This record gives sequence, C-alpha cells and structure tokens, in this order.
Amino acid sequence: FRYKFADNVPSKFWLKNDHPEEISCGGDHTAVITGHGRLFMFGSNTWGQLGLGSEINVNINKPTAVKALKSEKVKFASCGRDHTIVCTWSGRVYGAGSNQEGQLGLGHCDDTNTFHLLHPFSDHAPIKMLAAGCNTSAALTEGGRLFMWGDNSVGQIGLGTESYASEPRDVMVGQPVAWVSCGYHHSAFVTVDGDLYTFGESGSGRLGVFPDQLANHRVPQRVESIQDPVIQVSCGGEHTVALTKDNVYAFGRGQHGQLGHGTFLFEVPLPKALDHFRNGRVSHVTCGENHTAVITDSGILYTFGDGRQGKLGLGEENFTNQFRPTLCPRFLKYSVQSVACGGSHMLVLAMPRLPEVEEVVIEEDDVTESILDSPEQFGQMFRNLPPLISGFLNASLPLSRNIRISRTPSEDPCTSSLSSNPSSNDPPSPSLSLKSRSKTPLTPSPKFIFPDPPCPSLSSKFSPKKRPSPSKSPKYASKERLTPSQSFKSTHKLFPTPSMSPKPSSVKPTDDNQSPKTLSEGPTSPQTGS
Repeated sequence: FRYKFADNVPSKFWLKNDHPEEISCGGDHTAVITGHGRLFMFGSNTWGQLGLGSEINVNINKPTAVKALKSEKVKFASCGRDHTIVCTWSGRVYGAGSNQEGQLGLGHCDDTNTFHLLHPFSDHAPIKMLAAGCNTSAALTEGGRLFMWGDNSVGQIGLGTESYASEPRDVMVGQPVAWVSCGYHHSAFVTVDGDLYTFGESGSGRLGVFPDQLANHRVPQRVESIQDPVIQVSCGGEHTVALTKDNVYAFGRGQHGQLGHGTFLFEVPLPKALDHFRNGRVSHVTCGENHTAVITDSGILYTFGDGRQGKLGLGEENFTNQFRPTLCPRFLKYSVQSVACGGSHMLVLAMPRLPEVEEVVIEEDDVTESILDSPEQFGQMFRNLPPLISGFLNASLPLSRNIRISRTPSEDPCTSSLSSNPSSNDPPSPSLSLKSRSKTPLTPSPKFIFPDPPCPSLSSKFSPKKRPSPSKSPKYASKERLTPSQSFKSTHKLFPTPSMSPKPSSVKPTDDNQSPKTLSEGPTSPQTGS
C-alpha cells in the first residue's frame, strides 16, 4: 500500500529568503516555522487542518504561507492527526482543523478551516511547548504549568472521569513539568525532577506502569521502573519512547518494529532500554504512529518501525519494517537538527556539514544494524561487490573434471599480461565508508571454485562450442541423447585425466621468473573402456 503523494526517497526543498527552525508532522499534514516567524502548511486538508481558509478536501503539495497569521510571528506549532495548534511570540494560541472532541480549545466542537484564537488560559505566562495527539492538545508554560484539552474518553488528558474538555484545563501534577507529549490515545509528561508520568489508554503496555497501577490509568501515574532522570518522552500510536542521559527506553506495542527491540518482542509492558544506544549519545527522540526516529549528539539519524510509504527515509523502494535502529545513510552528509514523525511521513531539518569539520565516524554496531540486519541494505551491499572473474559465464562445460581452484592473474598465463601485481584469491570487499563490527571480511570465508577461463592463446578446441540450432541443422533433431557413459567418454577427449599424458604445451611463459603450468594443446588419442 502506498499513498498517492508518498515518496520513499527523501527529497528536499528550500524556503526563499528564509530558513526553517521548527517542524511538526500530523496524520497527513505538516507545519514549518521559519526564522522570520512565518508559518507554512502543506499536506492533507480534509478537515481544514492547514488553516489556509481554502476549500477542504483539497491536498496542498507544496509549502504554503498562512496569510491569516501574517501579522503575527509564530513561535511553536504542533500537528495532531487532523488538527493544528500554534503559538505566537505574543503569547496567543490558535487552532484549526477537526474539532469533534473540542481539541481546538475554542469552547465548542465545530470544525474550522482557518486559525481561530483561543481565549487566554495561562494568566499571560509565556508558552514553552505545544503538543497535539489524535483528538487532544496540550500547552506547557515557562513556569511548568500543564494545560490539556480535547478527548478524555480513556483519560488521555488526565482529567479523571470527564469525557472531554473543549477549553484548556489545568492538569494538577504537584510539581513543575518540563516536557509533554500526546499520542493517539495516551499522553505522557516529564517533571523538572526527571520523573516520567503516563496516562490514558493502557492496552499493549504503552503506559509502562506496573499492573497494580493500571486501575488509575485515567490520571497521571509515575513510571517507576525507570530509575534515571528522564529528559524527553514521545508518544506514538501505541508505543512510548523515553530518553535518559545514558539510555533510550521503549515500551508498548511493537509489531512493526517501532520499539527497536528486534523481531521477537512485539509487546513490551515495562520500559526496556535499547541495546543499540547505551553510550549516552542520543539527543532527541520522536515517535510517529508506527515508527520512531532518533538523533545522536553528532547529528546522525536513525529510524525504525513501519517502513510503508517510505517514511523511514531509507529509499530504494525499501518498504521493509525495521525492527532495530537503522542508520539513514542518505543523511550522513548533513547534520540533522530536528526530525518530526507523522502518521505516514517524516520531515527532517538538517544542515550541510562544514568541510572543515572532522569526518563523522560511524560506530561498528551501526553497520551491523543498518546493513546486516536489514534485507534491503544487505542486498544493496552485495550489489556493490565487484563482478565475477572474467570467463565465468563463458567457461567450458561445468563438469567435475573441469573444476579446479581458481588461479590469480599472475599465475594464469591467460591473464598474466593484464596484471603484474599478484592479488588474493578472495574477491575484494565492497568499498564502504562505514566500519564493520566484525574484523572478518564480509565475503564468505570458503573460497568459490570456478572453472578456469578459456585461454585465447590456445587452440580453439578449448573454446566453448555453441550447440547447432535444430532449424539450421535438421540432422541434430533426430540425434539420440547421449548416455551418461558416452557423455563421460566424450568429456575425456576435451579434458584428459591426470593418468593421460598430454602433449607438452607450445605456449611460452610470459614471465621469465615464472614457469608456466603444463597445458594440453589438443586431445590425446581416445582410450577404449575396459
């Protein structure tokens, strides 16, 4: 399955006379904020979530400036599944799109295709962060106050038994909040002390709490199994990813690989650290509906999870699910600053690496996870291998009597003039810029044994003979098939056994210091069977 506008190969675009600073992805739409505070929207407009005031059900396939906010400088934007909320530098909050559960915070449940202003709710405190989920929204102030509104059918905005809230409501936490994230039907936030709280739909282990805590899933519950202070958290469709100083934890449902724990863990009820990131080198994590993206402190991007629509950024028609963190080699020449994951797409904000910056060195584990554990990457690597030795496809009959160990060009009189430097029998390894975890070559350790290529300087009797066409030579059409014994005798004529005494070769060695191997110029007299 593939969306009409989906592109599995990462593409890039520029904004004239401005540069993007903030990005956000929703279900099928995207928001970009530039350095001058302009807001650009594109993607699906089924519910008017682009806020352009244009006709709904019309997809916008290029970044389009929101003229209604031209007089404002936009600071933050967050895209939900079918709605968008933005905050300006003056402290105003706007919403557009679907409003069936009051997720726009306008005090009613009517959809709108233009950005409408919310009533002030934060006592004029500056907004620090916005978050949007399926039918939910959240705003975090500089002082650590958390406001949420929208659907609360399973407790995803932490208001207990209330079914929804059409206006921003203060969520009582007990301590200042530093980070917030909204998933499809669950939410999470991190306090200034590094405590992680989750609430909402509890299925598939997405809350990461102990079984005795699930009864209170409609109010925030602390995730006690993570001992280290949490820095960031991101909620996807049915999974959650949390970042600490030294580890990345993933829990919930992972049938598409979005947890990054491998192919045998499809559901993880408690937080489990990813084996790939244990060196404290991750700076940012974000979740889409069924995929995850991770940025390291050196600006390297990893993705894993659902590979449909090409949203993992691996390209080359690779729609394969990735069950472990997979390096995105297309972004190695860029320093990734930010990434946003949506329902079926991903947006990356990156800058070209400066020439004077030291070359980025990829750790050994990265090669293993991104190439050897991925069928598509594994195949790509072998497509870069050098071709087989010359004459392999034009070799003589593939009979056991004709199979000998392949010789190097320096040992073979047929190819000695092509190369004066002896080389190893093993085919050279592919040219890769990444380091391999294993010191053994990527080529198979057993040596391949191929038939010797025909020597152009020898008699034409050693060259492969083409089978006559039945249409041109009718006498061959009625000729009986040779029996195995007859076929073996005929083979002796072309390829004498060691017991036979071949005539000395008339071929002279090409190298005075190398004695040529004895070659037969022609077949000996046939031997009769016993």
